[in-house]
Amino acid sequence: DSWKFSRQDIVRLNMKTIAVALTLSPFAVVGQKVGTLQTEDHPALTMQTCTKRGCTTQEKSVVIDANWRWTEDGEGTNCYTGNLWNEELCPTTQAGAEACGQNCTLEGASYESTYGIAASGSALKLGFVTGGGSTSNVGSRSYLLDESTNKYEMFYLKNREFTLDVDVSTLPCGLNGALYFVEMAEDGGMSEFENNNAGAAYGTGYCDAQCPHDIKYMNGEANVIDWVPTSANSGTGHYGSCCTELDIWEANSISHATTPHVCTVEGQTRCEGTDCGDNASGDRYNGVCDKDGCDFAPFRLGNHTYYGPGDDFVLDSSRPFTLVTQFITSDRTDSGDLTEIRRFYIQDGKTIENPTVTVGENTYDSITDEFCSEQKSVFGDTDDFSAKGGLKAMGEVLDRGLVLVMSIWDDYDVNMLWLDSEFWYTSFFSLLATH
Repeated sequence: DSWKFSRQDIVRLNMKTIAVALTLSPFAVVGQKVGTLQTEDHPALTMQTCTKRGCTTQEKSVVIDANWRWTEDGEGTNCYTGNLWNEELCPTTQAGAEACGQNCTLEGASYESTYGIAASGSALKLGFVTGGGSTSNVGSRSYLLDESTNKYEMFYLKNREFTLDVDVSTLPCGLNGALYFVEMAEDGGMSEFENNNAGAAYGTGYCDAQCPHDIKYMNGEANVIDWVPTSANSGTGHYGSCCTELDIWEANSISHATTPHVCTVEGQTRCEGTDCGDNASGDRYNGVCDKDGCDFAPFRLGNHTYYGPGDDFVLDSSRPFTLVTQFITSDRTDSGDLTEIRRFYIQDGKTIENPTVTVGENTYDSITDEFCSEQKSVFGDTDDFSAKGGLKAMGEVLDRGLVLVMSIWDDYDVNMLWLDSEFWYTSFFSLLATH
């Protein structure tokens, strides 16, 4: 199963173009010090930065997230095994969190053999399932490093385009091939937290707008307090890790969505309690991040013939295509406020505009503050996106810079129903109650 991304020389609206050439296909482990038992060799990956005068190829590399790595005490004893922490090395107390962060290492990764990650030129392949039996690896999350390999590549998208070629022909319903940006620290938090001696080179510092609690090491400490297993190889701890998130492409061959999420905090922020906005506590809209976001998803917005596999759809997901995302400002300069996120596609040499959808009494073909507010009103959703600053706030984050994330994942929580379907069990029990 694979996606493919390639650079296109496209400049529209007098905007600078950023183009990334990548390949992603469907196919977990952690610490803060750098281990010595396994070497780290980042897969090399090229990207291009383009203007109307042409494109420049740049040599970058890829690093897997720290959450997937082997973490041990420096002598080979696991600090974390399966879905549980080692009670001697990492007791579930504040003292234990600090000791674990100080004493446990992040080891290097065997990218292809263990995680199914392989790169060649401008192509990156992420396997969804690698290996077999109890040692299988499922999914992965990777980041783009800059030339130094010690810092993440930072993207400044305002008044620019981001372009990639995509092949989702074998990516089925229920999986998510996601390419998105988050406001992680450029060095992975290494300079801010003294116990973090691994940094971006070992994939530390992840955050997103869902304020995930499954991050094993956060702010130089292990997330051991209140740790509860949630699957065979993961769990959740007391703290979450929050930051603004910009979902360029969350998709499979059946469905896709583009969704900005804004937060009221700057950069990666460790949360607890209400600030995390956890569903379980009823605080989804009381936290620091807009978890719903403002999504442009054609099927959900009423266009059922725009995207899907086969010639019956305007954009045929059974064949490769190019997607171009534009970040338009109020005055068409880098310093203007972000006012619109616009998308178009190219397939077989033909430009395919984003679909025009009717929301309430108006029509839209891009993400604007007006679209977001009316969409929330029509669907009866809480407009947390506008409440937390909308596109203007997103533009301020774009000024600070974002890190590129490439992942393949399935959804243990709600089975990707938010992307592919409706929450059928809610509808089903509602129907039973009615009849």
